[in-house]
Amino acid sequence: MAENTEQGQEEEIQISSQRKSKNKTGFYYSFLTLVLLFCLIQIGFGAILNISKTISYRAKISTLSKIRDEAENQNQELKEDIKLFSSMSSLEGIARNNLKMAGEDEVLILINNNQKQNIKNKKNKHKKNHKKK
Repeated sequence: MAENTEQGQEEEIQISSQRKSKNKTGFYYSFLTLVLLFCLIQIGFGAILNISKTISYRAKISTLSKIRDEAENQNQELKEDIKLFSSMSSLEGIARNNLKMAGEDEVLILINNNQKQNIKNKKNKHKKNHKKK
């Protein structure tokens, strides 16, 4: 019987040591699970931030490229205008049309469009006077 009790005590000690080792491994597994979940959350959050930044940067790039293209087109038009305005024929055209100048052996005739407006205003005044009576 003494052997049975010693064997029973040894079995109980082995069972309790196995339980302690299971508890330790269970704790380690739980801790590792929490660490892995934390890492996954961090990776997911970082991925979401990177995707949102990528989208916003692409939008900014497309906006800036449109602005650049418009500026290049405007620059090209200005270069063409400089070429046009630097020639003598274009300078003569500007002088004739905008500055009301004439060339040698030419007579400048100006037609005043204000007379048409004055005639219309006079007609409207007569109509207003007739309505008042």
